[in-house]
Amino acid sequence: MIAAFIAVVGCLVAPVAVAESSRAEPGSTDRGRSEIRAVGEVHGVAHTASAAIRDLERSDQVRYTVWYPAQTGAKEEPITLGPPGSPLFVVGSAAAQAPVAAGRWPVLLLSHGNGGTARMMGWFGTAMARAGYVVVAVDHPGNNGIDAMTASGSILMWNRVDDLAAAWAAVQADPKLSAHLDAKRLGLAGYSAGGFTALVAAGVKPDMARLAAFCEANPKDGVCAPQLENPEFTFERRMALAAAPQMAPWVAKSGEDRRIPNVRAVFLMAPAIVQAFDPADLAELDVPLSVVVGEADTVASPATNSKVISEANATVKLQVLPAVGHYDFLSDCTDLGRERVGPLCEAKVDRSTTHQTAIDQATSLFAAGL
Repeated sequence: MIAAFIAVVGCLVAPVAVAESSRAEPGSTDRGRSEIRAVGEVHGVAHTASAAIRDLERSDQVRYTVWYPAQTGAKEEPITLGPPGSPLFVVGSAAAQAPVAAGRWPVLLLSHGNGGTARMMGWFGTAMARAGYVVVAVDHPGNNGIDAMTASGSILMWNRVDDLAAAWAAVQADPKLSAHLDAKRLGLAGYSAGGFTALVAAGVKPDMARLAAFCEANPKDGVCAPQLENPEFTFERRMALAAAPQMAPWVAKSGEDRRIPNVRAVFLMAPAIVQAFDPADLAELDVPLSVVVGEADTVASPATNSKVISEANATVKLQVLPAVGHYDFLSDCTDLGRERVGPLCEAKVDRSTTHQTAIDQATSLFAAGL
């Protein structure tokens, strides 16, 4: 999404934690009643076989970022994205490698959109950590704003779940973090293509032939049209690449069950690629699901994505925000970002207001569901 604009600064370091304590309860984010927690941030690398087919360098690595409740007194520093000294986006703040607050915290797995990054969604991740969750976010190989975008990374969207699963396994295996995880209280969150990822991780199987038929009939739909992040990938080119010999075996596995065990609630922001799912399968999703989307979203139109989910499953909570667009769920832009990045920074509604609405909705869902 922002590969041409963003250079994420900082080393990938080993996670840090402290002694185990009792189960911890997330706090409310309601203004005036919220428990203010410091937030820590660590980075790591996991491995999954499907990353190697999606990454330009054929690496099986998956970078991940973890935000978590930190011990009182942890010194937070601002998180920005962009060239050193010239940030384009303001993400939030966190204390690098700070000791984890005592307790066992529920966990959220977070998936970014097409061409995004874990840290681009840090506004959400740090807020949820401040509310009492451990948030594990990834940079999806071949489909992130740091590395080269690849055709396979843009086509094999269902394999993004492998990245979440690999990162989650790595975090659980880390002796410094594992003592602070309440692994039975697991939620999923995703933005745009990350919403598709979250649905697949929740157990909904995609039918890519269904999506192809939809796009043939609706070529101007925002999901079917070339994306701002990689405009060279037209629908016709994607179909041709998906049929190529090196891709066909992976495409043939698109409908496999990639459910991540123990997921208890799912939160989606402007979900995309929903036409890949049979409404009957969406209806069978049996965990609490909450969706927020902008009424002015022309990339993942509510009519062909978010509303399809809510119409298929009557238990879904759908909130449609007036005048909000697709990219309003990215981090806040600086003045320089608005000047250089253009469409990714355009907003008719204050982006911080949109973010807070999403945070409140997510917190309400996970407080009840986890």
